[in-house]
This record gives sequence, structure tokens and C-alpha cells, in this order.
Amino acid sequence: MTAPIYTPLADAAAALRQQGYALLAPQDVAALAGLPLATLDTLAPGWDALEPDQYLKDGGRYRRRRHSCFVQQGAALTQTPHRAHWQPLEYNALHGGMNRLFAPVLPATVAQPAWPALITAIGQLCSEARQSSAPWYVEAHQFRIDTTDGIGRPTPEGAHRDGVDFVAVILVARDGIKGGETRVFEADGPNGKRFTMTAPWTMLLLDDATVIHESTPIQPLARHGHRDTLVLTWRAGGFQGQETSP
Repeated sequence: MTAPIYTPLADAAAALRQQGYALLAPQDVAALAGLPLATLDTLAPGWDALEPDQYLKDGGRYRRRRHSCFVQQGAALTQTPHRAHWQPLEYNALHGGMNRLFAPVLPATVAQPAWPALITAIGQLCSEARQSSAPWYVEAHQFRIDTTDGIGRPTPEGAHRDGVDFVAVILVARDGIKGGETRVFEADGPNGKRFTMTAPWTMLLLDDATVIHESTPIQPLARHGHRDTLVLTWRAGGFQGQETSP
């Protein structure tokens, strides 16, 4: 298991611009959001109420999720009417090209003060890196990858980009598993990094245009082992698929 090398919070925007990613320690994620770590923990119970992903083309039963969309302008976050998640095949060869309508994030989760504080703080960091004040179109995905079938695949599509401007992968919980190594590679170069996020609220923030990423499969060390993540994406100009989706 390769230990992560964290990016100092003060250097995060520069790291995004220069190397395409920043890896923040839990205490820095909390500091970025202006919250104690214990307040971020109030979000974690929402992962116990996720719904099965009915769209897995590999026939697996290892993924549960919820998904909701928001528009961010500065420090203001507004939830949009519920909509399908859509990606082009160019970015997701396995599940792209189709509308996937997942269960929404529970209102009780969105109502926690930590929810908008975390999302808008990261979005403002993205704005600093991009040197833009334009609104962001944000998609929030709660994932639980479990080992019910002996193996769980956090990224069944393999190493990929998401077709957005920025992506945050935040570890919420890791229980009774091995594996789940995170890998980040230059999109147009030979360099890459690999590490395993183990501490809750560790965050990998990516410039989606310059790097590709994946997480390796997980296997159980105990019954009902699982890995919970919050994946957030920021895109300028509109949600992905607005021109093709109803």
C-alpha cells in the first residue's frame, strides 16, 4: 500500500494548474470548508441509504449510489430539478451514451451544513485555479463499492476522464477491504502517481483536461467490506449532455 504525499492547502490551486491534481489531507479538506472534521462526519450516515446501481453493464451488484445536480455561483449553491447523469462514449466507453437516472441524494444529506460548505469551498478553489468567476454546474455522486460478490470495482470503465473541468474524489469510509489504490496519469504524457487513500475525508482534486484517473478493485478482509466515496464534478457552461438529454 503506497502512502499518499499530500499537497499543502496553500499550494492546491497552483498544483492544479501545474501538475493537474492536488491531494489534500483530511484536516486541510476540513480547513478548506471552514469546518471541524467532526462536522464533515455528519454526512457519512447518508452512505448507509444508497440505492443499487441498475446500469452496470458487467452485471455486477457491487455498486450503490445516489446522484444530484447543483449550480454554484461563488459561495451560493442551488440544487436543480432532478436529472439524469449522461456522459459521451468518448469519456466512458462502458456506460456512456445513455441517460442514467439514479436516486437523488437524500434531502437530509443536502440539508447538513457540511454539504454546501464543502462543495462551494472546493468549487471556489477550482475557480481560483481556473482564474474564472463563471458559474459551475456541479454533479454530486455518492458511491458505495462493496465486496458482496468477492470483488468490487470503483472504476469499471478503467482509467478515464469525466468530460468536465474538475473532479474531486473524496474518501468517506473504508471498511474491511484491501485494494482500492488510486492512480493518476498525465493524459498526454508518461508520468503518473499511485497511492491509497485510507483516512476519511482525504480528497483528490483533478483537472480533468490534463489527467486521467482510476481506482483498482477492492477485495474483502471481512464480511460486508466496502469503500465509500463522494465524487463531485464542476463543469463550466452547462451540465454534460444538456444538448442531447431531455
